[in-house]
Amino acid sequence: MANASFAGPVAGSIVTPASQKMTTAGSYLDFNVAGGWAQQYLPELYEAEVERYGNRSIGSFLRTVGAEEAMASDQVIWSEQGRLHLAYTGSLATATGVVTAVKGIDTAATEAHAVRVGATVICQITTGSNVKVVKAYCTAGCETSTSTLTLRPYGAEHFDDLASVAVDTTAGNCKFFVYGSDFGKGTANITESVEPNFKTFSNSPVIIKDHFEISGSDTAQIGWVEVSGEDGGNGYLWYIKSEGDTRKRFDDYLEMVMMEAQTSHASAAAAIPAGSEGLFAAIQARGIEATNQFDSTADTLSDFDLLLKELDSQGAIEENAMFLGRDASLNIDGMLAEISTGSQGGTAYGLFDNSEDMAINLGFTGFRRGSYDFYKTDWKYLNDASTRGLVNTGATIGGVEGVLVPAGTTSVYDQGMGRNVKRPFLHVRYRASEADNRKLKSWVTGSVGAATTGDDKMEVHYLSERCLVVQAANNFVLFNS
Repeated sequence: MANASFAGPVAGSIVTPASQKMTTAGSYLDFNVAGGWAQQYLPELYEAEVERYGNRSIGSFLRTVGAEEAMASDQVIWSEQGRLHLAYTGSLATATGVVTAVKGIDTAATEAHAVRVGATVICQITTGSNVKVVKAYCTAGCETSTSTLTLRPYGAEHFDDLASVAVDTTAGNCKFFVYGSDFGKGTANITESVEPNFKTFSNSPVIIKDHFEISGSDTAQIGWVEVSGEDGGNGYLWYIKSEGDTRKRFDDYLEMVMMEAQTSHASAAAAIPAGSEGLFAAIQARGIEATNQFDSTADTLSDFDLLLKELDSQGAIEENAMFLGRDASLNIDGMLAEISTGSQGGTAYGLFDNSEDMAINLGFTGFRRGSYDFYKTDWKYLNDASTRGLVNTGATIGGVEGVLVPAGTTSVYDQGMGRNVKRPFLHVRYRASEADNRKLKSWVTGSVGAATTGDDKMEVHYLSERCLVVQAANNFVLFNS
């Protein structure tokens, strides 16, 4: 008898009941597909088991803060806007006002500057224990050179004529930014324009695999579910209970790889794949690292304010989610407990549609400090003794105590689309095309049902090809040890 096809009760269902108890790949019932047929309509099918370690899955981080989008190539490339204002560091010869070894404030590499003749600047000059702020005028800038410029202070011929400033050519002894310009009557305009500054980043997907295997003899474990179609016909779906753990573990791998993925070094062994850049690596490379920030019960509000100052120096994004390990979370709780709630102001819940109840249901607590709203929650991945909790305990180097993730979206230039687009700061890109979707593939092979191999066994295969995109990583914080 030919298989009957029944419309699944959930739109997009990939299972097709068989008219008889036939173990076909299309009638295999996967209990782990979120929002799938089994999850929605058969929650009580399994006999209860003792969850000795509770809900063993660690997933939820990316589902809470991220998004997913398809990609069709081996690499995703995006560009991020640089700072709007011109700010640099350099080595100032106080006797001449010549600044050399000019670097951007976010880089350690000497670069071409865009300070033009006529620009007015504010300088911070460090000479020994003296730190002095001086307003100055640019007499030689990028019109003549892109590596040096000359600054002259208002009211004095040379910087070393100023009180408390001695001749000092120490590398990096001067910080300065442009605050405007100053021109006389009838003078020509500035001869050069400032081009926008972009930085380009990229990441490549990693292929994640796993499989479950059971001998043909042991397929006696197969269970059957009888379903009824809308037209009154009946059909059967089949499942193997023990396959569920493999699938659940693979789901966790998909998230853990996005956190921990690492690109291989040029000198790594030839057998090491190219890898990918995960969240922790991205923050270490381009974000804020807060070492031992909340590692003590003695942490005070002034310690927390150091974090605010770091955020001020970057995008100053008002809403941020904090995912923390146990110790860091408790230390922040202790710090907040000593603060009068009324004196610190209330908390907005914009990230949760201004619903406090929604934030509570998701396990978040909120507080406000300065112009920032913070939503804090415990991150199981950092606490579980079979994941990060295993190696974080007692770690003096390389431990991860938590992350801070900015909420909302940012505008970036998409090279494929050729225009600026808004995307979540944190999102997953997975390989997909019209022919194949590799976001999460699962298929059955072996001798069970319609035999696909000569081996007397059943194998369930899992595969995903994906990478993480961390945009504006300078606004992310990694709390580490």
